[in-house]
Formats: sequence, C-alpha cells, structure tokens
Amino acid sequence: MIWFERGSKTDVITPEQTRAILSEVFRKMGPRRRVLAIPPDFTRFNSYAGPITEMVNDYFGDALTDVMPALGTHSAMTPEQIGAMFGSVPESKFRVHDWRNDVVTVGTVPASYVQEVSDGRVNYSLNAQVNRLLLDPSFDLILSIGQVVPHEVIGMANYTKNIFVGVGGSDFINKSHFIGAAYGMERIMDRAKSPVRDVFEYARVHFIPQLPIVYVLTVRAKDEASGQMVTRGLYIGDDFECFRKAAELSLETNFIMVDKPIRKCIVYLDPEEFKSTWLGNKSVYRTRMALADGAELIVLAPALREFGEDKTIDGLIRKYGYKGTPHTLACTEANADLQANLGASAHLIHGSSEGRFTITYCPGPEMSCEEIEGVGFGYCPYEEMVARYPLERLRDGWNTLPDGEEVYYISNPALGLWAHPDRFKD
Repeated sequence: MIWFERGSKTDVITPEQTRAILSEVFRKMGPRRRVLAIPPDFTRFNSYAGPITEMVNDYFGDALTDVMPALGTHSAMTPEQIGAMFGSVPESKFRVHDWRNDVVTVGTVPASYVQEVSDGRVNYSLNAQVNRLLLDPSFDLILSIGQVVPHEVIGMANYTKNIFVGVGGSDFINKSHFIGAAYGMERIMDRAKSPVRDVFEYARVHFIPQLPIVYVLTVRAKDEASGQMVTRGLYIGDDFECFRKAAELSLETNFIMVDKPIRKCIVYLDPEEFKSTWLGNKSVYRTRMALADGAELIVLAPALREFGEDKTIDGLIRKYGYKGTPHTLACTEANADLQANLGASAHLIHGSSEGRFTITYCPGPEMSCEEIEGVGFGYCPYEEMVARYPLERLRDGWNTLPDGEEVYYISNPALGLWAHPDRFKD
C-alpha cells in the first residue's frame, strides 16, 4: 500500500513539511516497539535521507534501536561522515554492513526466470541475501530510506535495491549487476521496470514478504533559482506501485535531454563524495547517451585515491581495466577471479566508452599517471585541467569560453541522467 504520495516537477517539500508528513504517517501506523532504519551512505548525501533519518530518530526515540547504512560494496562510513549526514542520531545506533560475510540467503531466484526476463542474455540462478539483522523478529518496522534517481545497473535507484544490494550479499550483488551489463545499460537507464528490477521484485515477493519494510522515497533536484538541492517528491509505501510513482517523477525531474550531442563534457566529482572510480564513473554512466562520437569526457576528480572501494574489486579493476565489453567478456570467460566477482565485470563494462569517446581522468596527487593510464583512461593532473577550465567560470549546462570553445559542464553526475535523442531510444 501507499501511505503517502506527493510530488511534481515544480513542487518543493520543505523540511518542516517533511517532518509533519512523517509524523502523520507514523501516527497512522501505530506504536512500534523496535525500528530499524536503512538509509544510504555518504555517497548519497544529497538524497535528503540523512535529515529524514534524523526525523525518524526524533519521532521514535529509543524505539529506533539500529541504523544500518546501505553500504553495498562501499567503505564503511567514518564518524565524521555519520555526524555530517545524520546530525543528532547517536553514533551508537549505527551498524556496519559486511556484504561478504554478514548475510543470510533467504531464497534463490531460478535460472529459468533470469533467462526469461533478460531475453536470454543470462542463464544462472541468484541467491537472494540480506544482512542477518533484518531477520530479527523483534523488529516491527524496517524503514528503507533513499532517493529515486536514474541508475546504470537497475534503471532507477532505490526501493528493493536498498535491501538486496545496499544490505545484501556478494552473490546477488555480483550477478544482478552482470545481468544489467549483459542486457545493455542504454536499455535500462531511467526505467522503473527492467530485467534487474524484475529479479529484485521476484526476491521481494517470494522471499521476504514477512518483513515489515516500508520504503521512504525522495525525488530530489537542484533548484535553478537558489542553486540548492530541494525535495520535489516524497513517496512512502511498501510495494512496487509506490516506487513506480517516484520513478515517474524522477524521470521528469532528473532526466536532462540535451539539444545537441556533447562534444566536450566536463564533469566535477565533489571530493567529499567521490574518492574512487567505482563511484566516480557515474561521470561515464550518466553522460554516455549525450556524448557525440569522438567526444571528449573530462573528469575532474581532486580526491581520487582508488579504483574500487573493496580491495578485491580494486585489484580486479587494476588488472583488467576499462577496455570495453568484448575485452571484459573475454576476460570474464577466461579468468576465475572475474567469474567470482561478476559485479566487477559489470562495472568494467559500464565504465568504458566502448571506444566511442575518450575519457580523461584528472586526479589530485593521490593517483598517478601510470595508474590512470593503466586502466585505460587518459590522464591529466587536476590542477592543470582546472587552470584551463576554471570551475568558478562554469555553470551547469552549456558554456562558451572566451576563446570560443563550447563545453558542457556537470557539477554532480549523481543527480541526473543526460541524453540526446539520437542515442536515447524510449
């Protein structure tokens, strides 16, 4: 059912309104003895999930006993990040999700179903796994909190992805990511329904219907007038219909159709949010359908320090590189380490230009030219590139520089999806 729905492309739901909405919904739900909150981690700082979790804590008090950020394969949050994102929520309530070890298999999605929904691209079963904490019967409410926004693996982020990836296990994470890569990212991006989402829905309906999960979903965008992030939509419910409505608004709000193919695109990666190409390659995923053949993608990454946030995945990226689908599939077929980490294979496919455009990464001092070029990207020092393209002179969208050069600037690739009609097929 849907407990609450509100949103439009021009709506602004204020913090005060959000607090009132949550309080009214929780009042209607009735008293709860023990509550678990599953918000995103710091990489989704702009989701507004941090303040919402703080509001949840204010309402339930001691009944909110556990907060488990949906890390997926990301690094654990630091105390500083917890404080910055979640405000007054006590650090003692936070739990760290371990995607490799601290999970329980709740069921298996059959290979026949996976083959059916992937148009025959993939034929294997998946073990649906969740952190064992979710199965504690003393929880009478699990709040999955997060932002719906276009996503390269599943079409639209959040909803059941927060459960089966955010606090899920390696088998499901790896294999579900590979389904999306094999099916084709351009066929999935911005779709509420996709083969990957179908697999997640199968797992939700068949394996965890007993869990008292309620999804609190935001749709967020940058307000042009103020330049600040605002909440355009808020949807609270426990089923696909709630997510579908949020996804429809996200498509209206976060999908930017450019008027011509981009020949030079400059993407900035906020140092507080992006420290790896595992995350920073949103600059590739989210722009590729807007880039012209032969385009240049310049990624300004001042805080880049690693490729994968997981040590195993970091090593695989360094070993195989972002060298296109044929190369990655051949390496996967021939090497057991990639076969055991299909999520890494999917990421290598997603992060490649497939030879259609160039990608130049511009890191700070923590990553060398040899490292960047070793994975298949071009290299330029950050300071050198920002001297050529000063950030203070760039605004989001098209810019014409003093010398007449035209560039397209994106200040945060996590906030949307960019495409041109020639490459986007509805």
